[in-house]
Amino acid sequence: MHAPRTRPPTAHAMRSFLTALLLLAAALLPHYTTHAEDWPQFRGLHRDGISHETCLPNTFPPAGLKVRWRQPVGWGLTTPLVVDGCVYVMDAQLRQPAAKERVLCFDETTGALLWEDAFAVSYPAWAFVHGNGVGPCATPVVEGGKIYATGSSGEVHCLDAKSGAPIWRRDLGKDYTVRPLECRASPLIEGSLLIVPAYGKPCATLVALDKATGKEVWKALDEGVASSSPVIIQAGGVRQLILWTAASVTSLDPATGTLYWTLPMITSSNDSIATPVIEGNRLLISGLMLELSTSAPAAKVLWPKNLVGMQRILSHTSTPVLQGGHIYAARSSGEFVCLDAATGRELWEIKNITKLRNGSSIHLIPNGDTLYLFTDQGDLIHARITPAEYTEYSRTHIIAPTTPFMGPKMAWTPPSIANGHLFARNDQELICLSLKDDP
Repeated sequence: MHAPRTRPPTAHAMRSFLTALLLLAAALLPHYTTHAEDWPQFRGLHRDGISHETCLPNTFPPAGLKVRWRQPVGWGLTTPLVVDGCVYVMDAQLRQPAAKERVLCFDETTGALLWEDAFAVSYPAWAFVHGNGVGPCATPVVEGGKIYATGSSGEVHCLDAKSGAPIWRRDLGKDYTVRPLECRASPLIEGSLLIVPAYGKPCATLVALDKATGKEVWKALDEGVASSSPVIIQAGGVRQLILWTAASVTSLDPATGTLYWTLPMITSSNDSIATPVIEGNRLLISGLMLELSTSAPAAKVLWPKNLVGMQRILSHTSTPVLQGGHIYAARSSGEFVCLDAATGRELWEIKNITKLRNGSSIHLIPNGDTLYLFTDQGDLIHARITPAEYTEYSRTHIIAPTTPFMGPKMAWTPPSIANGHLFARNDQELICLSLKDDP
């Protein structure tokens, strides 16, 4: 008796079988899948400081992270951006009395300089002393094949992201009184609008431009300069633009600039630096916790009871993480703490992250259930944090602190993580380091 004859599988059947096999593998082995993403604006893809990279090792190599490439840059505090194979930063080239600021584009793989766009700026004499003037601070934003960059005195540039060719330029200093070096906060894109914290007078603290043409659409507020970058949130049934200035925390309709609510709060421009962060109906402004209404655009203070000065400032230099009903943050003098988000009560404190002194900085990048900490000394730390404890996995030095501050030198610029690599800069160089083995 002969065995039944079987027909070879058709190409269609084989494709169906392989597809099913791949789907099954993905479902059964999710921890082997990888995810990488670009870093297109200040604080990353969603402007929340979070890296969604996967399969990054917990510990760093004993010899330190592998330097993939390094390139010279000048003064500036803009975070490196990584989009579609390109890395972007801004810097200043200062040779008194001439000054210019630049947008620089490098190849993500090799570090080769692809293009630069330089523009003349007017700096006061004191700004030519390193440590007094820090160059451009507002990190650009890349979207739709274009990069939108804000100079430190109100110059706005829309450039082709691949070639650097100018698409449009707008000098807000010609329309309003904009003081030198006071455009510090990073712009953002909302639909068809580029929203620029210009701090112009009169009534041009925020200026919304048509991102296609540079034409002004609306302007709002007449408040003192701050370095805190605005964010867009969804709360009270509407989208809200949240801005922390030297005078207030304010919510606006991002489409029109119409005021929703404001909380008067006088703050030094040297203190109003942290970006607002949100979880649920809680909005954290450095050390000030607000409760957002769920039925209308409105807010009230949860804590602290004393709203004066340092009672509502956690850090002069960095943004806290609000996660799982808890806050993880640096203090202005360098301690790293965990607070209960409902009350502000301190749960634990770590004192060996960086030196305890004025000007200390710890930038935080959550990644899954771990956290990357970048210090003012140019050290990178990988740790796990919970409301119960801090567990440090690994620590390595990645870049020299170069910005003078009351004697010591600091590394103040937040780094970025993209496509398995970390990008960091100081006032001398931009570097790309591998967080995992390169293919």
